[in-house]
Amino acid sequence: MAKRSSNDLRVRRHMRLRQKVKGTAQRPRLCINRTLKHIHAQLIDDVAGITVAAASTVQSDVAAQVQGGKGSREAAKIVGQVIAQRAKDKGVEAVVFDRNGNQYHGAIKEFAEAARESGLQF
Repeated sequence: MAKRSSNDLRVRRHMRLRQKVKGTAQRPRLCINRTLKHIHAQLIDDVAGITVAAASTVQSDVAAQVQGGKGSREAAKIVGQVIAQRAKDKGVEAVVFDRNGNQYHGAIKEFAEAARESGLQF
């Protein structure tokens, strides 16, 4: 039997999670994607099929605030704060958290805690 890669396992977790997590206009889905170099976050309304707000370390205004690496825990904190602020500007107070199959630790945990501290409820 072939050994499954960590990405295969992440994809399986993601599929299980997506069966349960749906975003609406009142409570959009906060989806986070972490790569080795960057962190991306989106607020998605699955009913309408639109992205309400987004934040990423690729964006110049966010990248200017990041001191260490753009895929680090510190970068995740900053992206969490920025997406929470952009959500508030759009009138969104509560979200459903989609960790995209990633385990809840490290940068994902830092992102979620920063978003909660900035006022998002999930």
